Amino acid sequence: MKFEGLIDDFLAYLRVEKKYSEHTNISYGNDLKQFAAFCLREMGTSDLADIRHTHVRSWIVLMMGEAMTAESVNRKISALRSFYKWALKRSLVTKNPMLKIVAPKKAKRLPVIVQDANIGRLLETSIAATEGEDPYIMHRDDFIIELLYSTGIRRAELVGLKLSDINLARKEIRVVGKGNKVRSIPMTDALITSVRQYLDARAKVLILDADALLLTDKGKKIYPRLVHSIVTRKLSGVTSLSKKSPHVLRHSFATHMLDRGADLNAIKELLGHANLAATQVYTHNSISKLKEAYTKAHPRSGNEP
Repeated sequence: MKFEGLIDDFLAYLRVEKKYSEHTNISYGNDLKQFAAFCLREMGTSDLADIRHTHVRSWIVLMMGEAMTAESVNRKISALRSFYKWALKRSLVTKNPMLKIVAPKKAKRLPVIVQDANIGRLLETSIAATEGEDPYIMHRDDFIIELLYSTGIRRAELVGLKLSDINLARKEIRVVGKGNKVRSIPMTDALITSVRQYLDARAKVLILDADALLLTDKGKKIYPRLVHSIVTRKLSGVTSLSKKSPHVLRHSFATHMLDRGADLNAIKELLGHANLAATQVYTHNSISKLKEAYTKAHPRSGNEP
């Protein structure tokens, strides 16, 4: 039984029973055809019964040698895994060669952050609205930046904030995170000042969604795309980073906290991470900074003046 002869049947199963999108079907089909062609060309066989885990490993080595990204290789491995699970259920094979396959690790991407000096410029609030600018929008946009950087909350969490989530007496913000998990985040004095300025401006505009903390200029609850647009515009004025998003401020919050000696577990709780592994990515930026400081300053580093 030829491998390539089963591909169309497998794709029909994905389309009809698994309800996979046409885009996924096309990608899986291309990946499986490439593997079948590799086996025939390099291994001299395309018979399903002859294909072993060693064939799959050789294909992976070839792709990695051609500088294909780990993400692309893993997608092709995923296609093969799905195919062999399907073939095993239909007794087309007696063993699953994919059980011995370990997917290549993806390269870790360090979080993009805004440097301290640029954060200082970013948080310098406007003294007065420019000509034609709505004072409410000015205060709201400044408040959004202050809020994102001072708390590290996600964009969705920011959009979901209610007026009742702000507790000035306790200097806390109640945040509903992923899985509807609730956490409280302390407010700095600077953030409290920003809250009061924003609330004063908010009280003077038309309000249609009274429960929502952040409103559009029409008085309705703010929406994610508008938040992204505000942050991108503000960041563009202080940094040349290619990535400018609310999540960059979240990364900056965590990294700057860690740089100043904050406990990793405390940062985990503030960010609302389910496990410590998600928070540990920020240690890489901090370690790089420590290495740089060591190289510049330590007498044994080999960089003596």
